[in-house]
Amino acid sequence: MSGYKCYLCGCAESKKRPGKVRDSASLEIRECCSCGLVFLSSFEHIKKNFYQDSKMHAAPLDTAASCRATRTDDLRRFHFLSAAIENREVLDFGCGNGGFLRKANKLAARADGLEIERGLKKHHKELGLNVSDSLTGLKGKYDLITAFHVIEHIADPVAKLKKLARLLKDSGEIIVEVPSSADAMLTLFQSKAFSEFTYWSCHLYLFNSSTLGLLAQKAGLRVNYIKHIQRYPVSNHLHWLSKGVPGGHQKWSFLDSPELHAAYEKQLASLGATDTVVASFS
Repeated sequence: MSGYKCYLCGCAESKKRPGKVRDSASLEIRECCSCGLVFLSSFEHIKKNFYQDSKMHAAPLDTAASCRATRTDDLRRFHFLSAAIENREVLDFGCGNGGFLRKANKLAARADGLEIERGLKKHHKELGLNVSDSLTGLKGKYDLITAFHVIEHIADPVAKLKKLARLLKDSGEIIVEVPSSADAMLTLFQSKAFSEFTYWSCHLYLFNSSTLGLLAQKAGLRVNYIKHIQRYPVSNHLHWLSKGVPGGHQKWSFLDSPELHAAYEKQLASLGATDTVVASFS
């Protein structure tokens, strides 16, 4: 990361993005002046075996709370991909607490997970999930590989995508979901409070639709589609802009409705300013 050379395009020019890394005063948020990739100024804090013992999913203390926290996303992803899952062989790469994998199990011919966090092993076993802690522990090839909010944690995502591609059947696809660097709270509303909260030392990169496509290209993959998804509703954004703190989707939920959220998502998507980007690669 010396000199902040861009991982994707190799450009040596980057600018400091407004905001702070919430859990590290020593890290800067950089943005490539050429392709727009957003990345942290250093990856040295992610030591070997960091994620094995990160307790990122509340393990081993409260995996039930972790499952409750991801339930909405698990359902959204399952409904979106149900046709691609049915009677297919599926791998959820970085399956976390296994919420999506449990649902995939109901439709898939085979549903495997990969998760390196050691504290989750007992939880996966209790749920009867087939989860490996390494790619070498997996057998056979897959019709569908999912990676939900995983790629941004990996220092060399191109190499990882190439390895995952070798596990695909000829007609298979990889679904990648990542938080977006073009989030309206950062680019449109330019909320100072949000920019000092959302960046995290475990998110080494932030992608937008353009840089996610460039990532696929570098990995030798074809982009089938890129979609913009808005996870957080209007209430969350209004609360940030009014109060400068998170939790608006819980405190001001009376402002939300499915119709309003769908319209808001559609409008933000037209601007490329949703908080999440989903892509299909093959």
